[in-house]
Amino acid sequence: MKRSKIEAFENLVSAFEAFPSIGKKTAIRLAYHCVAVDNFAAMKLAHAIENGVANIRKCNKCHNMSENEICQICADPYRDSSILCIVQSAKDILVIEESGQFNGVYYVVRELGDLDESHLFSAVQGAEEVVFAFPPSIATDTMILYIEDKLKDFDLIFTKIAQGVPTGVELENIDLLSLSRALQSRVKV
Repeated sequence: MKRSKIEAFENLVSAFEAFPSIGKKTAIRLAYHCVAVDNFAAMKLAHAIENGVANIRKCNKCHNMSENEICQICADPYRDSSILCIVQSAKDILVIEESGQFNGVYYVVRELGDLDESHLFSAVQGAEEVVFAFPPSIATDTMILYIEDKLKDFDLIFTKIAQGVPTGVELENIDLLSLSRALQSRVKV
């Protein structure tokens, strides 16, 4: 027996499935909610997506998300421009800002192939410290070394965020790289 399909529904499920961390079951639940439970919320979501895609772009200075040529962080005269935090995505900026623990400025470098050296040189003007806020990996360690080498002629202090054991996680659930870095970076109690 052939299963009947509703093409518009299947297309909606496929569209949801294309997003990170959304599997088939979640995509079906979301699609069903949109078409059968809350049409208003679905239309509001569609409008927000359309508006976001049309109006959000990269900040010309740091590559953060912005609705203007310069993002709100770069435009804020009260930010400490002597501390530049280099991250891998604008999403990382959102997370750091949520913590409320950083008042410097940012620069986004997704991968080495995307690095525009002259733009980076412009970004470090006025900075005294460069903080690397990358997830721990061999690739990000390589990126840190590469950027440090490119900026060696600038009078900068290079630091990176602490890495190690997250709060509330059992040691058996920690990857070996994180555990070894936590042991290497231990602090006096």
